[in-house]
Amino acid sequence: MKIGILGGGIIGLSSAYYLNKAGHDVTIIDQTNLLDGCSHGNAGMIVPSHFIPLAAPGMISKGIRWMFDSTSPFYIKPRFSKSLIKWGYHFYRSATSAHVQKSAPALKEISLLSKSLYQEWKQELPFDFGYQEKGLLMLFKTKEAEHEEVNTVEMASRYGIEAYLLNASEVQNLETQIKVDVKGGVYFPGDAHLNPNVLVTNLIKYLRQKGVSFRDKTTLKDFQIDNGKVLAVKTNNGDFRFDEVVMALGSWSGEIGGKLQLSLPMQAGKGYSFTLNDVVNNVQIPSIFLEARVAVTPMGNSLRFGGTMEITGVDHRINMNRVKGIVNAIPRYYPKMLVPMPNQENVWHGLRPCSPDGLPYIGRSKKIENLIIATGHSMMGLSLAPATGLLVSELVDNKKSSMNIELFEPERF
Repeated sequence: MKIGILGGGIIGLSSAYYLNKAGHDVTIIDQTNLLDGCSHGNAGMIVPSHFIPLAAPGMISKGIRWMFDSTSPFYIKPRFSKSLIKWGYHFYRSATSAHVQKSAPALKEISLLSKSLYQEWKQELPFDFGYQEKGLLMLFKTKEAEHEEVNTVEMASRYGIEAYLLNASEVQNLETQIKVDVKGGVYFPGDAHLNPNVLVTNLIKYLRQKGVSFRDKTTLKDFQIDNGKVLAVKTNNGDFRFDEVVMALGSWSGEIGGKLQLSLPMQAGKGYSFTLNDVVNNVQIPSIFLEARVAVTPMGNSLRFGGTMEITGVDHRINMNRVKGIVNAIPRYYPKMLVPMPNQENVWHGLRPCSPDGLPYIGRSKKIENLIIATGHSMMGLSLAPATGLLVSELVDNKKSSMNIELFEPERF
């Protein structure tokens, strides 16, 4: 079949990988030049440990506390927006213990499926994208964070995810090259990481070689719909006709979904990162500073710091105060690592597509017969990409799904 994938981020590319492998004629349409999407500069973490959805008890009170600090990990720009109000309402309704209990098994299953597929990619793909299984350290400095992590370890053990609560000296024993100043940490040995820029850049080249067509710098304008099917995708570069359409538009999915009369509540969660090169004494294990919500990933001789969740709509302005929050956190956890403020041109930003309940949208539309939706992965896009791509391919071919995706139903709101 002729398959059109709307969006050339890691979800779209992963879908193209499996659809091309299944013998389909695949075209990717993207509004950018594919050189700097949300998949390129993220923390590169593959995290089965992240089985608790973003919408969880305590997040609203934390969010309110953080909102009034311009350097805090989380910020919602106050504005009148119907889409933000709708999203906030559903987030509020989802931030419950019952939602966490229901969602955690599905998030764990799709994460483990994705990790197993990354292991296959490491063997199958003809390039090295820096995939390593060194685990993840969740570092904390306060009793409050320690209490939360004790609960997380207990939950992890219930779901069969390996996790160890460590004291300060045990954390330091794992980090042999740098000084760590923390109360303790949780070690998830089953997590992994990779270099996202290397993966995305080379995956695009690989897919081109395999015959996938790329229509970059192509802006979606509208759709021709007839009898419950997409007959044509209308763009600034003409109309495209496909047998099946995959919507993998990330933060733009809500807006574009509106053109199809679909309700896909979505907010763009802006994140920032910067990378230090030629680091002599480097971090050994990817880590997250819990109180500061900063992710730290070693990538060869480089070290990437990323963080913040800034709900501001689709907005590409860089707020250096947010970056300052990341920089200020580093010496609190790594006291001998004094990192200067990067220049704005060296700061990367990406817009994470956040659904209000913290679960992705993956499934076939009930309203439009030949439309499959794969978006809303929040901070987990890279982590869940291969599994999402496989699930999309199975939906196109009407094969039995590799897992139950009922909770990811796209039109649940």
